[in-house]
This record gives sequence, C-alpha cells and structure tokens, in this order.
Amino acid sequence: MARLLAGLSLGYFLVMLDTTIVTVALPALSPSLPAQQWISNGYTLTFAAFLLTAGAWSDRFGARRVFSAGLVSFAALSGLSALSFATPLLIALRALLGVAGALLVPSSLSLIAAAYPVPAARAKAMGVWAAVSGTGLVAGPLLGGLLTEAFGWRAIFLVNVPVAAVAWALSRSAPLSPARPGRIDVVGQLSAVVALSTLTYALIERSWGALLLSAVAAAVFVRSQRHPEAMLPARLFRKRAFPLGLAAGAIVNFGLSGVLFVLSLYFQENRGYPPSATGLAFLPLTIPTAFNPIFTGRLVARSGPRVPAVSGFLLMSAGTLVQAWSTSPAISAVALALLGFGVSLAIPSLLAAVVTAAPPELTGVAGGALNASRQTGAALGVAILGALLTGTTASIALLTAAGVLLAGALVVAAIPAARLVRES
Repeated sequence: MARLLAGLSLGYFLVMLDTTIVTVALPALSPSLPAQQWISNGYTLTFAAFLLTAGAWSDRFGARRVFSAGLVSFAALSGLSALSFATPLLIALRALLGVAGALLVPSSLSLIAAAYPVPAARAKAMGVWAAVSGTGLVAGPLLGGLLTEAFGWRAIFLVNVPVAAVAWALSRSAPLSPARPGRIDVVGQLSAVVALSTLTYALIERSWGALLLSAVAAAVFVRSQRHPEAMLPARLFRKRAFPLGLAAGAIVNFGLSGVLFVLSLYFQENRGYPPSATGLAFLPLTIPTAFNPIFTGRLVARSGPRVPAVSGFLLMSAGTLVQAWSTSPAISAVALALLGFGVSLAIPSLLAAVVTAAPPELTGVAGGALNASRQTGAALGVAILGALLTGTTASIALLTAAGVLLAGALVVAAIPAARLVRES
C-alpha cells in the first residue's frame, strides 16, 4: 500500500514541479516576454481546462488506466519538449503537458479513495499525497535554476522522464477498476473545456470576447447537466460539503496565487530583490507545504475537515494582512510562514471534505471539479489582484486578498462538522 501511495504522490509531484521549474529558466527559453508568458501559461491553461473532463474519464474508463496514460504521456511529452527547436513548438508541447497533468490529478485521488476506503485512513493518505506534491513546489525554482545553469534549459524537461518511470512502476499495484457503463457526455465535456480554457485565456489576456464566449459555454454546460448520465451529476450537490468545498477551493487559490503574483513584483520592484533572492524570500511559505499536510491529514482523521480548514483560511488571511503592512524582511518571513501553514491546513482538508462527500463511483469527477475550481480561482486571483496592483498599491491588493480569504473561512465554517470514521 505504501508503494502505491508513493507512486500516486509522485504523479502529483510531477504536476506541481512542472508549474514552477520553468519559471527561473524562462529567460533562457526565449528573449520575448509574450513567449515567456505563454510557455508558462500554456501549461496552466490546458491543465485547468481539462481537469473536469479528466475526472469524468477517470470514473468512466477506470482510474488506473487514466493515471497510467497520464504518466506515459507526461514522460513522452517532456522528452519531446527537451528536443524542441522552436518556441511555438515548445508552447504547443507545454499545452499538451497540461492535458497530461490533468489526467494525473483526479485519477490519483480516485485511486487513493479506492485503496483507502476508511475515511480516516484516506485523510492521512491524502495528507501524504499533498505533502509530496508540496515538495514539487519547493523544489521547482531551486532545481530549475541548478539544472539550467549546469546543463541548459533542456534538462528541466528531461528530469520528468525518470520520475514518471518510477511513479509508473510504483503505481502498477493499483486496483484495476472496471469501466463504468454509459454514454460519454460529449456536450458537457466540450462545453466545460471551452468554458474553463476561454475563462483562463480571458483573465490572462484581459479579453472581453473570450470572457463572453466562456459565459456562453458555461451556460451550455449547466443546461447539459440535467440528464442522468451528466459529467457533473446533480447528486454530487446533495451533500452541502461538495458545493461549499468547490467555492472554498476557488477562494484558497485566489488568495495563494494572487498573493504570490503581487509579492513577486513587489519584492523585485520595490525592495530591489534579484530573482534568486525573490525565490529564497518565498521559502518560509513553501517549506510548510512540504511537511505540514501530513499533520493535517492526521488532524482531519481525528476531528473532520471543518476545523483545520477554517484554521487554514484564518492563518492565510492573517499572514496576508501582516504582509500588507510589513516593510521588514523579518516580518515578511513570519507573514509568509503563516500563509504557508494556512495553505497546508486548508487544501488537504478541502480534498478530504469533497472526496468524502462524493459517491465512490464519482470520486474522480469530484476531485477534478475541486481542482478545476482551484485553478479558476488562481486565474481570478492573478487577474483581479494584478489589476489592483496596477491601479493602486501592493498593500491595497494584499488587503483585498486578506478579506477574500476571511470570507473563505466563513464558507468552510458552513461545512458539516461530521467526524470521519476511524480505522477499526
């Protein structure tokens, strides 16, 4: 069982690693700022757009099949990215990598739910899963810088190949769940992909046309979900924890991604930090995400998800509020540590709440829905707080984020306080 959990966690580790390892290598990848943005955002856009579809595929075709397909695709596309000879080709390959990454997340959650049927044990396993992925966020900028300087930018893609191979070998013991009969919700899947991808594009490029198209596609998606075999069945919403968890997931990433964006610019433009010092300044935030989710999993197993989730949002809000008024590097470190501990309390708790609220045969789509809401919240955070930063000051943007995170605490406080079942 430990081998399986390690393999599933490494799959999510790859997804998180690839979101950050490219950052410090962007100047080496292209001298053009728009090209640099799309090398980074191409991955994020398709990852967000296909999460819900990947969850439906996981439940429809079997989580192990989808997870294995995601790993093989991720390794192959990473190898091709390392061989890329033109920027447009690299952007296209990064977009395909986002699709492969989307396949890995809901399927690994579904496999954890199947391997750990007792909710308390499942919460602990999800804590380990989240902790391993947290090390990917920590390792990304540092590993990317070292590999780029020592071997060139192609090495940041080649490193994915052996990690994917190890994850595949460890996860082969996963149970082979039978494919769920029924027709594929083509209209629902296509409209969800269009809605999420155009929303992400609209927020990145500030495009009203893309925003209108996203709204139309979202309306089509909602209307298409009224039949019994819908991709996002209405019965998922019967337990209050599911819709509240989705809303809280969007809020937690709104705060996290928005604050990271604001502080990245603030540290470099106002405090004069070089990129390397900026990366080191974020260590108080990123380090807790590498170990605290294990503690959170145990806490959720004992007390349920509501208390640690509320505590996490309150810590995130407090850390952001302190950072809004801070001009001292020492106080900034404390504020970022509060934010990091808050994130590592909130996210595993939300995962446990949403997956536990879903029927066993729909854990894949539930996990995909949560991660899709989180990615949408991240795009909103960068767009809205970025606009505030342009029009006002970093302090105003951070105060806004603190208020939104405080509202998130109220949302998760409404999640039922049901205790998870302990192991016998």
